[in-house]
Amino acid sequence: MKAAHISKLNGPDAVEIVDVEAPEPNAGQVLIEVHAAGVSFPEVLQTRGRYQVKPDLPFIPGAEVGGVVIQAPPNTGLKPGDRVAALSFLGGFAEYTVADPETTFKIPDNMSFEQAAAVPFNYLTAHFALQPRGRLTEGESVLVHGAAGGIGTASIQTAKAFGAGQVIAVTSTDEKGRTAIDAGADEYVLADGFKDPVKEHTKG
Repeated sequence: MKAAHISKLNGPDAVEIVDVEAPEPNAGQVLIEVHAAGVSFPEVLQTRGRYQVKPDLPFIPGAEVGGVVIQAPPNTGLKPGDRVAALSFLGGFAEYTVADPETTFKIPDNMSFEQAAAVPFNYLTAHFALQPRGRLTEGESVLVHGAAGGIGTASIQTAKAFGAGQVIAVTSTDEKGRTAIDAGADEYVLADGFKDPVKEHTKG
């Protein structure tokens, strides 16, 4: 199969397209035909050996994918042909990858594989920040910094889904502010001197 792999740590230019053997899932893993893979900041750091996870060289990066199940363990609710999003953690930049059933999620027919590949890191991070960590309750206000990026827009939408009363976006430009509004934010403020306008929007 074709895969993008990293054999030296000198930045994104080190990524090469190579022919490698397709992965063999163990008894507890899901084999996925990859249709789209998310590219996020950890992959950039991995090309320089600066991410907290440091695989032995050479390795195939790619932590999140959208694709179709080829093989799945029994009693997981997954079967061949299912359209899924998955956290592979490594190996996603290839025609096939493996993932654990616990990090493989069926997607609806109206979600594209590209959209699916953008879900795991962004939305699971937003969920973790707002619920287990932030303990968001219905009606509370949420302030989202970096609100026009992947995790920022996911945080806006997740906060709204959990019943936030007001979501205020903090962005560096008006253009990014409009992106945050399109994602569901109620208001946006510019990062330079953001505290005073936030106080106005929240009435102190």
